[in-house]
Order: sequence, then structure tokens, then C-alpha cells
Amino acid sequence: MPSLSSFGRRVRKLWHGADLALVGQRRERRMRMLSSLVMIVMGLLWGLFFSSRGYWAIVIMDVAIILSGVAVFALTLRNQARSANLILFGALILIVVASTLLLDPPTLMAPRATHLYLLPVAVGALMAFRDEPMWLRYGMSLFCLLLFVALAASNWRPTDLYALPDDVRIVGSWVQGFAAMALFFLLLHILQSDTAERSELDRDLRAAIREQQFVLYYQPQLNGAGRVIGAELLIRWQHPQRGLLAPGEFIDHAENTGLIIPIGQWVLEQTAAQLRRWKDDPLFGDLGLAVNISQKQFSQNSFVAEILGLIGRHGIDARRLELELTETLIVHDMEDLTRKMTALVEHGVRFSLDDFGTGFSSLSHLKRLPLSKLKIDRSFICDVLTDANSETIVRTVIALGQSMGMTVIAEGVETEAQRRFLADNGCSQFQGYLLGRPMPLADFSTFVQRHNG
Repeated sequence: MPSLSSFGRRVRKLWHGADLALVGQRRERRMRMLSSLVMIVMGLLWGLFFSSRGYWAIVIMDVAIILSGVAVFALTLRNQARSANLILFGALILIVVASTLLLDPPTLMAPRATHLYLLPVAVGALMAFRDEPMWLRYGMSLFCLLLFVALAASNWRPTDLYALPDDVRIVGSWVQGFAAMALFFLLLHILQSDTAERSELDRDLRAAIREQQFVLYYQPQLNGAGRVIGAELLIRWQHPQRGLLAPGEFIDHAENTGLIIPIGQWVLEQTAAQLRRWKDDPLFGDLGLAVNISQKQFSQNSFVAEILGLIGRHGIDARRLELELTETLIVHDMEDLTRKMTALVEHGVRFSLDDFGTGFSSLSHLKRLPLSKLKIDRSFICDVLTDANSETIVRTVIALGQSMGMTVIAEGVETEAQRRFLADNGCSQFQGYLLGRPMPLADFSTFVQRHNG
């Protein structure tokens, strides 16, 4: 379910509006998939054409293009954008350079034109890698421009064996020139529009932080007896024009710009304040609240001091505060992570590992960390009754958590059959639409009264 650091999750529920950043991501995804399909089709067509001519070196290149297109398509489906982009732009550069050198050598009658495609490729690289490190974002684009200059300023070619006839290339140089420039202009327009959209989202999000336009929803967590033991806090943005926005519509941008840090601080402040209000209430005093912590937030040097300051300032029982970590955060900096977790656990704060099984953590990581709870990812729960692999993973995670003295909670429980299977296999806590959807505080209070009263 969406939560504070939910950008790494597999399933996102979009509630209201059309977030500008999310629209951009969907647009990029469609463009990648379209590009991969074009690569596959063009590779097949050119492969058949050159194989009929016996140009087997070119056919090998066409096969590489087809395989690259398949890889880009598959990686895009799996939401591995960086890997897909690296293969896509690597293949595009290879296609342009090889076509320029082998098929389009300059002559007195016909100049080179294929290398002009390196210009839109350079702009496309700026767009595709805009959220990546600077060396990758600008390195890929500069590499394309350097290749363009080298091909434009040089007449060198390895062989004339595969060169197209001059009469074909004369017409082709005009066609390719116009096509490359049209593509170049289109990508510049998209880049400008995307920049404007991101600037608007950035302004709105900064205003939301300043004016505290966020609200918290509570998704109940129940034990095997059907008693509410706590809730996971899920952030929403009450946008003044677009209504209530789910985290999937703005958290990515907050992560990439660093705005996730003040947003995370606001969530923690609200969590501590709510725990303080419940502290002396016999019905709510034993409830715990779980908050997802982003990597940027946790990596702050002041993180431990801020959490301890919250606990002391509000006078809450630290055991009621649960910080959820993702597997991505775990593999980032184990030493820093272990040190901060240990310092907070000594004061009573509890930690859970969110989305367990979807990342890259290993048993060696788990045994080093003072975790109190494992959360089975919803992607396994939804298939647990129909997919043997998901069933095996769920059973294994439950047994692993029990053997390490940790509580196991399943998220994304949507049917009674799923809950019964989990309970029969030793899972002791549950969270999902079957038990309760994310709800405002007033509705959650009524929910607790109904179940625990």
C-alpha cells in the first residue's frame, strides 16, 4: 500500500487527480516501450533485407538490435527504468554509429546524414537520465555530442562494402536530415514541457510543506483475535485545486528533490503528537503507529537526535513508535544503519522491515539488525493461493521471522481465504483491505472502538 517511502513498491493506488510527475513517468514508460517495439520491428525487417544480400555482419548487428529491444521491453515491464534506459541508449548509439560508418560513408555526391540522429539522442538522454547521478545524466549526452562531432568532422569509414548507392543516399540525406531535426525539435519541446511541469509540482509541494496541506490516514493492523494493535500511517496531500492526492502522485518528486526530509519530519511530529494524545486513554494507549522512513531521511546525521527529541518533547512511550525500513535502505550503508538503529532501540523504538522479499537484503543483513517485525510484501499475498512460488516464499518468511524472534505481519490481505492461510502458517498480524482500508483519524477511532471496545 502507498506509504511515506512507497516509490519502490510494486503496486500503487492512484485516488484523485493526475499528478504531473506521474504523468511524466507514464509518458517515459510508453516512449521506452514504443522505442523497444520499433527496435524489434526494424531489426527484423533490416535483418531479412541484409540476409537476402548476404551481408552477415550487418545481420549480426540487426540481431543485437532485436535482442536489445526485447531486453528494454522486459525491463520496462519490470519497472527497472535505469537498466532499460542504459540498454536503449547504448543500442541507439550503436545503431547510429554503425549505420553512419557502414551504410552512409561520405562521398563527393552524397554527404553523411545518419549521424544527425545523435543530436536527438543526446537530448533524449538528458530526459531519460534526469534523476540519475550527474556523471550519468550529462556523461551520456556529452558522449553522443562527441560522437556527432567526430563523425561530422571525419571522412573515415572501415569499409565501403556495405555502403548504399549514392543516388539512394542523396535522397536519404534530405529525408534523414529533416527527420532528425523534427525529432530533435520534438524532444526539445517535451524537455521544456517536462521542466515546466516539474517546476509547477515543485512550487506546489513547497507550498504544501509551508502551509501543512498534508493529512494522515490510518490503516489498521489487527492480530489473530481480530483486535486492533496499531496502524500504519499513510500520507495524503490535500491539494487546494486537485483534491486529495495519494503518495504515489508526489513522493517520487519529493525523494528526488530532497523535500522528503521536511515531509518526513512533519509525519514524525504528527505521529508523536497523536501517540501523546492517546497515552492516557485505556482504549488507545497500547496502540502502536508505524511510519515508513525514506533513505534520505534516515541518512541525516541528526536523525537519531531528532527521534529522541520527539520522544522526549512529547513524553511518549517509545515502544509505541515503529519505524519501517525498506530493503533498499538496508543495503545502502549497513554500518550507519546498524549504529542508528541500535541507538534508537536502546530507547525503546521498534523497527520493522517493509516489503520483505522484494529487495536485495540477505540473511546476513537481517541477523545484524535489531528488527522486531517483518512485513510480507503484498505482491506475495495476492498470489499466495494461486502461485506455488508465492506460497513457498510466504511460508519461508513466516518461519524465518519466527526463528529469529520477530513478529511477522502480512500486508495486502484482501480475502478471508488469504487471512486463514496466513494464520494457519503462523502469521500473527494482518493488514489489508479485508480488515480495514486507510481512513481518517475519526474513522479509525470509531474502528478501534468497534473492535476493541
